[in-house]
Amino acid sequence: MRALDVDYMLGLVSVILGYVPLTIGMALAAMVCALLLACLMAVERVMRVPVLDQFVQLFISFFRGTPLLVQLFLFYYGLPQILPVLSGINGVTAAIIGLTLHFSAYMAESIRAAILGVDRSQWEAAQAVGMTQAQSMRRIVLPQAARVAAPTLVNYFIDMIKSTSLAFTLGVTEMMGATQKEAAGSFLYFEAFLVVAVLYWAIVETLSFLQKQLERYLNKAITR
Repeated sequence: MRALDVDYMLGLVSVILGYVPLTIGMALAAMVCALLLACLMAVERVMRVPVLDQFVQLFISFFRGTPLLVQLFLFYYGLPQILPVLSGINGVTAAIIGLTLHFSAYMAESIRAAILGVDRSQWEAAQAVGMTQAQSMRRIVLPQAARVAAPTLVNYFIDMIKSTSLAFTLGVTEMMGATQKEAAGSFLYFEAFLVVAVLYWAIVETLSFLQKQLERYLNKAITR
């Protein structure tokens, strides 16, 4: 059994850290887009608009029922064969689109549950003062639902950061892609993947700590 090459591992840390901004950037971009799309789908699922509701249900079913990696390959390798206009799409864009659509399907259901969890009396009170259904949703219901859904949405963001590691299969050199290249050049696969695993772990633990602080803050706000 050979000893770990500690010097190589320490040198690799700075290399991989250089790709953290791209990893976080992809996750943030996908999170913003997914949150917007999920809110629209959640509201629609509550309102149940004919025809559109069936389409949204199909969308959620497909993206929750198929692997993320398959979806990424579908967007990056498959769709350009059918729609040539997409042939110029790069790996980063394809990864963001894939993450957006995949996680929006899960987030939509979480937000819908949070909306349905708002007491019916809130709707009735809003309508009693003359608000339309759309105004009630925007001004009264969604803010309350957001407080309930926030911790779960942070969990999805954490999962999204970990899922960006699949972007290297599209040729994106993010944390995992950089690690793969370094390992292939040095043949020190264990050391390389151990370093990237620890770095992902550190990022996730940091976000988990922030999530706990958020939950504590929201719990205080509710109990006041």
